[in-house]
Amino acid sequence: AGEEQRFAVHAPAQLGEGDDRAARRQPTDQDREDDGEGREGLDGVGAREEIEVALAWDPPPGFLASLPSLRLIVSLGMGVDHLLKHRDLPAGVPIVRIHDASLIDQMSEYCQLACLRILRLSDEYDALQRDAAWKRLRLPEARDLRIGVMGLGAIGARVAADHLRQGFAVAGWARSAKKIDGVECFAGEDGLAPFLARSDVLICLLPLTPQTRGILDARNLGRLPRGAHVVNVARGGHVVDEDLLAALDSGRIASATLDVFNQEPLPAEHPYWRHPKVRVTPHIAGQSNPRTAAPGVADNIRRMRAGESLHDLIDPAAGY
Repeated sequence: AGEEQRFAVHAPAQLGEGDDRAARRQPTDQDREDDGEGREGLDGVGAREEIEVALAWDPPPGFLASLPSLRLIVSLGMGVDHLLKHRDLPAGVPIVRIHDASLIDQMSEYCQLACLRILRLSDEYDALQRDAAWKRLRLPEARDLRIGVMGLGAIGARVAADHLRQGFAVAGWARSAKKIDGVECFAGEDGLAPFLARSDVLICLLPLTPQTRGILDARNLGRLPRGAHVVNVARGGHVVDEDLLAALDSGRIASATLDVFNQEPLPAEHPYWRHPKVRVTPHIAGQSNPRTAAPGVADNIRRMRAGESLHDLIDPAAGY
């Protein structure tokens, strides 16, 4: 109902935070003439001067800037680094991210599974099974496993709270001060070293910005307790691969559960695939769900039309 709204959707079959597929009509000859043949994913967009809202993951360079009537950009993921890397974003057009309750559930489940595997010594028991060895190991208690959550946004805060309910000792770190009941919160550069020093399992949920790129390097991995575990479900760019592999080989880091990588798909020759201390999954920790994400997108479009403040508005200068 209401006035007609034109949308542009650019959603590759495999998105960084899930498997979002955009249903689109088959392009007409006029579409091809307007858009130009061979421009990946742009056939069927139609008359660009009519488009006011763009739902996008990683559009081709210049695509968003080519929409003269654009009033709103919606990131088809809870992260926005894939959009902010474009230097030709139209000035003054607000960018919002989706808020997907299902995706947040999945991210928390993935992190809990990783921590429960560590708590229940799953890798050790897997090795015993391979050797057909019947041996009982002493299990730690959840309260003895100190979880550290890097990034306390919508997903990080939920992950911290869920692990707290599981009985883990939980702390969190963010660039600015946060407060979460029951969670020991650290902030800023001064808080990073003590946060890392008390984290037996480090879960990275930071946004990828120039300040956080490469944050999991030799220096910061060395600040973790010896034998700590790393779980990265944020972005591959947070990790310096060579430093993590060296820490795993030396025993400084006991294991790494990695869902995101500097290059995706992860090349078949990459050492992560065959490293005995690394668990690899193909960027599936959280998959965007149209059923749970669409209401928030529709509400922001309504707010844009009504001149109201937008939800989940990102600050391009901050990077999230």
